[in-house]
Amino acid sequence: MLDDRYDLAFRLYPYARSADQDAPAPVRHPVVIVGGGPIGMSMALDLAEQGVASVILDDHEGVGAGSRAICFAKRALEIADRHGFGVAAHEKGVVWNLGKVFHGDKLAYEFNLLPEEGHKFPAFINLQQPYFEKFAVERIRELQAAGAEIDIRGKNRVDSIEQLDGGVRLNIMTPEGPYQIDADWLIACDGAGSPTRKMLGLDFDGRVFQDSFLIADVRMTADFPVERRFWFDPPFKSGASALLHKQPDDVWRIDFQIGWDVDRQEELKEANIRARVDQMLGPDIKYDIVWSSIYTFQCRRMKKFRHDRVIFAGDSAHQVSPFGARGANSGVQDVDNLGWKLALVMKGAAGEALLDSYEMERMYAADENILNSTRATDFITPKSEVSQIFRNAVLELAKDHAFARPLVNSGRLSLPSIYDGSELNSEDGLRASGFDAPLRTRPGAPATDAPLADGWLLEKLGGRFQILAIGVAAPDPIAFDGGVAEPLAIQVSAEIQARYLGDAPSAVYLLRPDQHIAARWATYEPAAVKAALHRALGK
Repeated sequence: MLDDRYDLAFRLYPYARSADQDAPAPVRHPVVIVGGGPIGMSMALDLAEQGVASVILDDHEGVGAGSRAICFAKRALEIADRHGFGVAAHEKGVVWNLGKVFHGDKLAYEFNLLPEEGHKFPAFINLQQPYFEKFAVERIRELQAAGAEIDIRGKNRVDSIEQLDGGVRLNIMTPEGPYQIDADWLIACDGAGSPTRKMLGLDFDGRVFQDSFLIADVRMTADFPVERRFWFDPPFKSGASALLHKQPDDVWRIDFQIGWDVDRQEELKEANIRARVDQMLGPDIKYDIVWSSIYTFQCRRMKKFRHDRVIFAGDSAHQVSPFGARGANSGVQDVDNLGWKLALVMKGAAGEALLDSYEMERMYAADENILNSTRATDFITPKSEVSQIFRNAVLELAKDHAFARPLVNSGRLSLPSIYDGSELNSEDGLRASGFDAPLRTRPGAPATDAPLADGWLLEKLGGRFQILAIGVAAPDPIAFDGGVAEPLAIQVSAEIQARYLGDAPSAVYLLRPDQHIAARWATYEPAAVKAALHRALGK
């Protein structure tokens, strides 16, 4: 049931012998990343942006077959754009902003995730994970050609890990036998089943929900609208709930809720998958099944993401249900948070307390995702007769009454976390000055994109500390141990006014390398900016 186009990323990095395998003693590397995929590749790109060399060890030679993650949110695209492949992903992906929720054959409500104009990227694209990884690897190849030190090693399986004083030793198996390398830092991006986590004797805390969902990716020519469609109690009776998404290459993702006590092998037989799909699509639509799988909802995370010189990111650190598109999107934001912090610590420009802020901020984000995912799962799969009655009553009310629509939960879709209360944030100087500054661009929030005369705001920010001067002259750069906070002066427009100024005539923002806001003021105050920069460095 697999299609050859789903093997597009299978051998992106075939095995090749490394010089490390012939070294008389373990070679030491600054950073070793275990696991490729969207998260490991994004980690390497982020570190390269900071001038840090890395080695990626993957026990496969690419992403393998199947669409896997398909929904990439606006924030993930903005991060990918900073790394150099966001436009390629956007152009290949299927853009959607509209979602519809049905109860039976009746529309309960619909929503637009990005009704506001003036953003480079849409709320979401649907794009098979192999494409996302392929574009990331192609970008890595471009950087390698330009001299960046990123070494991708396929068919290099990590068999054991030993924590050293100030580093980690890895025992690696290849098709040509074992070898060892050392690392100053190890980043585990090896997925939900993380062998790294198990080697260290660590585990998840959280819930596994007793329900099963069948994925069927089918290729067909159909005139269904390009939108997210979710059914509770669908009229076609293929499952207790169902979800339909369009992907590139005329492929459509269908999810069926099939219950807990099922025979998985039986359900994955092509004839049984076709029986469900036929009930949904009707007898006249012809299709090919290109991939299928069964998954369960799991909402769990590690107690700690950092264990001395080993740091976990993505699914290796936390798991959420697929409904809501929080897995890959959250993982991309993990490494976006981690890269600049690790680079500054390695350069001696910050202490390891800055890495503690990675754990604090991304555990906060994971808990937020788990909370939203758990609520969605409880709504989609009621655990009692009373819960089922309440759920159905909400769906019926939502058809005619706006107050009930926020209660409908078919998977709250991924949004970037705002690090309210982070120790890296400084006092909200703009609000303290008496201006009604926009809540969306408060300290801790990611910078909001806006059109400029010569492009887009986020394109100008890059991956470094930056002083954004809005409606005022650009200040002088501020040097710090490890870099320079560069100024960027922009003019006030309607979008900038609404998103950054509110009622204020001008403002100055300090932005972190991950484009989250560290502090803001009504006017430029050098001492305040320096103090906020000091704080954002974890000092």
